Amino acid sequence: MNHFDLALFLLVYSFLGWIAEAGYYAVARREFCNRGILSLPLIPSYGITFVLLLIVLPTLAGNHVLAFLVTMTISAVVESLSSHVIRQIGSMVKWNPERSRLLSGTGKGLLASAIVAGIYYAAYLIIHPALMVVLLFVPEFLKKMIVMVSLVLMAIDLISVIYEVRTGDAARYETRQGDSGQQKLAAKLRRLIWKRLRKAYPEIGEAGEESERKYIFAKGLCWDKLVWVFLISALLGDIIETFYCGLVNGQWMNRSSMLYGPFSFVWGLGAVVLTMALQGLAEKNDRFVFLAGFVIGGVYEYMCSVFTELIFGTVFWDYSDMPLNIGGRTNVLFCFFWGVLAVVWIKIIFPPMSGWIEKIPPLTGKIVTWIVVFCMACNAILTSAAMIRYDIRAYRPEPANALEEFIDRQYGDAHMERRWPNMRKREG
Repeated sequence: MNHFDLALFLLVYSFLGWIAEAGYYAVARREFCNRGILSLPLIPSYGITFVLLLIVLPTLAGNHVLAFLVTMTISAVVESLSSHVIRQIGSMVKWNPERSRLLSGTGKGLLASAIVAGIYYAAYLIIHPALMVVLLFVPEFLKKMIVMVSLVLMAIDLISVIYEVRTGDAARYETRQGDSGQQKLAAKLRRLIWKRLRKAYPEIGEAGEESERKYIFAKGLCWDKLVWVFLISALLGDIIETFYCGLVNGQWMNRSSMLYGPFSFVWGLGAVVLTMALQGLAEKNDRFVFLAGFVIGGVYEYMCSVFTELIFGTVFWDYSDMPLNIGGRTNVLFCFFWGVLAVVWIKIIFPPMSGWIEKIPPLTGKIVTWIVVFCMACNAILTSAAMIRYDIRAYRPEPANALEEFIDRQYGDAHMERRWPNMRKREG
């Protein structure tokens, strides 16, 4: 399955998800409602969830119980992250979309999540194979054209909605409603956006006095704070893992995920995922946080293993020799550690860390944040290119262009194996 196929399925299931949600609200409210943040008939969270399932579930073929639990976890986490993203986009207005059902810490929420996961898993087993057969009759050039045009329209749609929500408000929309004069196309589009948003989310309103308060850097769970959470956790994770392997296994080696710097991408991204996914359980009993961390952490580690093998053709860890392992990608013991880490993180570490980050001077914080984003992005791109070339070099040693020649010269096999001594190439 190539990238265009995944993009096509992203669009298809975003559309099918939109149909399902619009149908549900049509029955519940007895009126049609275009749900989601986009004006197009697409809800990307459904498409993203299904694409992740298409990548992960084939590795669990035949194990229906475990596959169902993974489906339930992925769908709940994507739903939670999607709600968080929508809240950030609409941070200038009163807009609080529903939180994840599974991560609400209630039995009713758990049951709802199980039902949703059952629908996803049934779609994967029954609907998806039939859809693949149908798509066999669609010409490749037509599928690629549909994907490219749809993605461009999605980008334009998203940008227009973000711009309107971030710069406008419901009161201005109401004022424009009474204007009978001739309006420009842009004004008409803005009215259509607000009309749809008000219908889909009746609670959306003005920002009120909250937007006039003194500005605090990285207040709440925003982009700036998550960047700092990633940076700090990536650094601390690399240090912790290095000392753990050195003291427990007697092997002192580099545990970084990057070519440059002591940063573990897995730990940094894991901290961001746990922070965003478990905030709804911050006030709940520790056992709810532990169980959520146990499952989410295990699924996250499993997915990281699948993605690195799929994209880079390399295996960074293999727990096949450990008891109760799951495909060698994770195991119950490490899931237990994830559960404990979730409790410690949400209850003890993150609250004071959040407060420290918010004390950074606003201008300094903004400048440093974007410097960090730029440097980490360059580091990640270079690391990805070096790993991909390391995998390709096994069957195509001669560089095909100037970039590959540069990578071969600077980051040859000896350098890569010295940097990551535990890394091995995928079999087959």
